[in-house]
Amino acid sequence: MRTSFGEKAFRLFNIVFMIFLCVITLYPYLNQLAVSLNDGQDTIFGGITVFPREFTWSNYETVFSNSSFVGSLIISGGRVLLGTLLGLILITGAAYALTRKNLPGRNFLIIFLIIPTFISGGLIPLYFLYRYLHLMNNFLIYVLPMGFVFFYMIIIRTYIQSLPSGLEEAAIIDGANEIQILRKIIIPLSMPVMATVILWLAVTHWNDWTTSLYFVTKKDLYTLQFVMYKVIKEAELVNELAVTQARMGGGSNQAVTVTPESIKAATIIVATFPIVALYPFLQKYFIQGVMIGAIKE
Repeated sequence: MRTSFGEKAFRLFNIVFMIFLCVITLYPYLNQLAVSLNDGQDTIFGGITVFPREFTWSNYETVFSNSSFVGSLIISGGRVLLGTLLGLILITGAAYALTRKNLPGRNFLIIFLIIPTFISGGLIPLYFLYRYLHLMNNFLIYVLPMGFVFFYMIIIRTYIQSLPSGLEEAAIIDGANEIQILRKIIIPLSMPVMATVILWLAVTHWNDWTTSLYFVTKKDLYTLQFVMYKVIKEAELVNELAVTQARMGGGSNQAVTVTPESIKAATIIVATFPIVALYPFLQKYFIQGVMIGAIKE
């Protein structure tokens, strides 16, 4: 079957467009990677694209020699692990409970849970609530508020409702209770949607920095993303002065190879690398999660 000129032109346009899209998507990250691997004083003069001009590990050595940065990395890792585990347990339990047609007040519970999704009291009431609960400057501030997400619960609940009801009926006949049904039947069959929710929870916990900004003042509890935010803001203030000094020849006799701009680039790479490295392998779970959410009851 011959391909028409219009089809060939359309395919060519798609290829060119996708290449262009990949370039504009990857270039900023590759540029920051090159800057992070380039001598800081040399970077001030600009011209760095996707390859370092004067290769060095000094920027990363400076970043990891900072005790607060290493501590924030541990805090973020602990938050991802504990927050994701707690969220999965609570969300899965709630999703399974709300699939039970004989659950008293099921419709009321769904309405009660959905209201905060659309209506928020705002930052100030939230601040006083966390303060009243003694969550300020507490590691639990990172874990408890994200312990339940209504949207994720709906995703899992919809998936559970799509499972064959005969499996549960057979288990009940064999004498299984609700906990056994959930643990031995529902959870094993729901692993695809749970993998999706785990990924969503982990990415949300890892990327969040506003919680540290609003509710944490102890440096020992800062997350990695908040430390990166601070580094970027500080670098923006210092970089203009550094550029001026470099162009005027100031500090040319100093053996300094690290600048705020290079530290900022190294911090960005370290903070985003786990997500960038894992996303290509886990992208199918994001797509699958969207498709699962489209299943009708």
